[in-house]
Amino acid sequence: MPQPVICAVNGAATGGGMCLTLGADIRIAAESAYFRAAGINNGLTAVELGLSFLLPRAIGSSRAFEIMLSGRDVSAAEAAEIGLVSRTVADDQLMPEALALAARINGWSAQGVGLTKRLMWAGLESGSLRNAIELESHTQLYVRLTTKNFEEATLARKEGRPPNFED
Repeated sequence: MPQPVICAVNGAATGGGMCLTLGADIRIAAESAYFRAAGINNGLTAVELGLSFLLPRAIGSSRAFEIMLSGRDVSAAEAAEIGLVSRTVADDQLMPEALALAARINGWSAQGVGLTKRLMWAGLESGSLRNAIELESHTQLYVRLTTKNFEEATLARKEGRPPNFED
């Protein structure tokens, strides 16, 4: 989907719950949150719902192997340190922070946001710098030629107001 998905993690994100958080574009965790690839703890595998694809891309293969094979808990603080979440916040600030981030993103151009998300995921999947640069340049040109977003952003900065994108 073209809209960004923000996951606000509060409490345990274990097994399938951990996998679902990795489907989000941005993850914010409450200080009390924790993560566990639980399948291994139950005599099964730790691979489910795309975990073996998404986790190494989020935190690197060595850390992903260790977390998936050990079945240990990953605290919110460690999750932020290794890039599993973008940041942690106090438990009572989780939803206000997630909603404030959503409002900030919602203020940008719908095309700019949607295409940025699409290209980020395409770059992660292709693994090719050359392909990423080519896609980025074509996408930037497309938005520049099909909207007045650049002109509006420039004028808004000059006038000291937030931009009003109409795409």
